[in-house]
Amino acid sequence: MQPQTSPTQQHGQAILEQPPQVITTKDFLYLKDQLSWELLAMKKCHHFAQECSDPDIRQAIDEAGQMHQRHYQLFLKHMQNNNTVEMSNVQQLQEIMEGKSK
Repeated sequence: MQPQTSPTQQHGQAILEQPPQVITTKDFLYLKDQLSWELLAMKKCHHFAQECSDPDIRQAIDEAGQMHQRHYQLFLKHMQNNNTVEMSNVQQLQEIMEGKSK
């Protein structure tokens, strides 16, 4: 059974079966903070790997830095979401639902 994406109504209000694929301002600010934290973690891992004389520990720290780099790139990808198109879809849906409730 596939999830329905069409809105339903309950007590005069539209209920979406799935949330819209948009990034709110609050989400964007959280992602921005997370990017800063991941970048700092990458820099620290790079620094401490360079300072480390034990090759096994250096490799473990390098791997941790690479993990933080992957996380950074993933968060950056989410921030590049095309919000304009998705927000217009949400607004159109709201207008349709307001027209049905009248």
